[in-house]
Amino acid sequence: QKRKFTRGSYESKMEASVILPILKKKLAFLSGGKDRRSGLILTIPLCLEQTNMDELSVTLDYLLSIPSEKCKARGFTVIVDGRKSQWNVVKTVVLMLQNVVPAEVSLVCVVKPDEFWDKKVTHFCFWKEKDRLGFEVILVSANKLTRYIEPCQLTEDFGGSLTYDHMDWLNKRLVFEKFTKESTSLLDELALINNGSDKGNQQEKERSVDLNFLPSVDPETVLQTGHELLSELQQRRFNGSDGGVSWSPMDDELLAQPQVMKLLDSLREQYTRYQEVCRQRSKRTQLEEIQQKVMQVVNWLEGPGSEQLRAQWGIGDSIRASQALQQKHEEIESQHSEWFAVYVELNQQIAALLNAGDEEDLVELKSLQQQLSDVCYRQASQLEFRQNLLQAALEFHGVAQDLSQQLDGLLGMLCVDVAPADGASIQQTLKLLEEKLKSVDVGLQGLREKGQGLLDQISNQASWAYGKDVTIENKENVDHIQGVMEDMQLRKQRCEDMVDVRRLKMLQMVQLFKCEEDAAQAVEWLSELLDALLKTHIRLGDDAQETKVLLEKHRKFVDVAQSTYDYGRQLLQATVVLCQSLRCTSRSSGDTLPRLNRVWKQFTIASEERVHRLEMAIAFHSNAEKILQDCPEEPEAINDEEQFDEIEAVGKSLLDRLTVPVVYPDGTKLHFKNGQAKKILCMEVSVITLAAG
Repeated sequence: QKRKFTRGSYESKMEASVILPILKKKLAFLSGGKDRRSGLILTIPLCLEQTNMDELSVTLDYLLSIPSEKCKARGFTVIVDGRKSQWNVVKTVVLMLQNVVPAEVSLVCVVKPDEFWDKKVTHFCFWKEKDRLGFEVILVSANKLTRYIEPCQLTEDFGGSLTYDHMDWLNKRLVFEKFTKESTSLLDELALINNGSDKGNQQEKERSVDLNFLPSVDPETVLQTGHELLSELQQRRFNGSDGGVSWSPMDDELLAQPQVMKLLDSLREQYTRYQEVCRQRSKRTQLEEIQQKVMQVVNWLEGPGSEQLRAQWGIGDSIRASQALQQKHEEIESQHSEWFAVYVELNQQIAALLNAGDEEDLVELKSLQQQLSDVCYRQASQLEFRQNLLQAALEFHGVAQDLSQQLDGLLGMLCVDVAPADGASIQQTLKLLEEKLKSVDVGLQGLREKGQGLLDQISNQASWAYGKDVTIENKENVDHIQGVMEDMQLRKQRCEDMVDVRRLKMLQMVQLFKCEEDAAQAVEWLSELLDALLKTHIRLGDDAQETKVLLEKHRKFVDVAQSTYDYGRQLLQATVVLCQSLRCTSRSSGDTLPRLNRVWKQFTIASEERVHRLEMAIAFHSNAEKILQDCPEEPEAINDEEQFDEIEAVGKSLLDRLTVPVVYPDGTKLHFKNGQAKKILCMEVSVITLAAG
């Protein structure tokens, strides 16, 4: 029995991937829980099926190889869950622990089922065999297990709160062991490569690097795996379980963190050295190729490339000519761009070698880089200067052409006589004229700026001439540019003079239309005042004081009408002056003045009638109030019959006048709407008559 369960047929440090099918069966596991002595809890969940003792032994060997020696020294508490198993199996497992981990087990708790095994088969007393077994064995039910172990250290299977996911733990172990294996192997390979590159003998150095230049696995992948594993281990230390209970990391996870960190540090160090070796080798192979390519680029740029630029200096005298020169220049640039692409590639290669920092190559590399950069930058500057010059010439000719078209359009507009229908159309035409003139000003200013910029560029052209005399050609270009600007300035000045004359005429026409419209509006206003006088100014007042107030308001009302009439007369006089200036006849002022005078005459007659009625009302109210105030309650108090007769006559006369219409000079008759005033006045006359009676 002992030979069957010994660990002689298995290695003491095995890998989870080798026994993965066995570990997946969860024959035993370390949940991370601890007993009251801080010893780890090893759980062996037995099931209804027959347990394979060889597989259980292998599982225990693997689990017991994980904790540190310090942790093992505190001993293990083993929970044998026999609730779903038979007594013989439980007994076999307990005896097996004596051979597998006798010195590391301090307590074995056998969880018995609710219906305990038959006493006949459980007569074997473990406590009597404590000395022979090397550890204490107790039989306990699941609900009594908390007497020996805290609930927070027990898994949910035993009524505890400790969370344990066996597949999650197994996956973490697989990742950890895979990383450990790959990183250890990679470290050996990198060390071999790096140590070979550090040898003093150059021949041995080359041979070593050639034979072991590429490692068997990708270092970047291994490093990424290690960082992800470390991040996962560190994160689990601070996360809680779903139930809100703080999760305590298992001992193997705590041990894995420093191991992973140490391996990562070693990998980074060796990988950095390995990258340096690769850079050195690549730099040596690139140096000769770079030298050859640099000379090819320099020879072409200083030869055929420069000759192409020397032959191109004109700017053209029109848009079409400038575009043709631009197209030719683009062909030259296309040829240069192929060599510039080679320059960019070479410059990047040289920069990479310079960053490597080998003293023996720095001087030569910098010399090549400087020579290549000087030639390429000089040629690129010449190409850019030529391109900018042609672009400036094209823009100058484009602005000149646009300005010429604007001047032609403005001149055509000025040559057409103005025959507007009303003031609004004149305003629109004048606005369009001003906009065109402003656009011409902006265009001429843009032409000057473009021309001056082009002249400045031409003056700098001699610095790129490679000794060629371009004075004559530059003079032709300068004369052409200045001639275009002077011609446009003269054309613009002629248009401005014509615009000034047209503007004055159109403004006078606008003023004429405005005066005619305002005069017609004055007639409308005066008609509205007359209508308001006849329809709303009808009250005579309830007493003398109120009638006086109405009379004062009426006089102010008349002043407003007088101002409106005077305003209309002034506008009509202005139309006469403008018509004489424009040598035309007004279309509306001929009938506006008679209408204005007719309405004013009607208003004057109606206003005077209103004044007479208010004055009679004041006289009537004043005398009536005096009599009524002097009259006591007895009617006999009225002594002056003549005074009463006079008042009664005034009242009746006012009543008769209220019925008389207003007669205009053309015979038209209009009535004041004064029915309410007549009613009130009749009542007052009746009161006075009763008082006299």
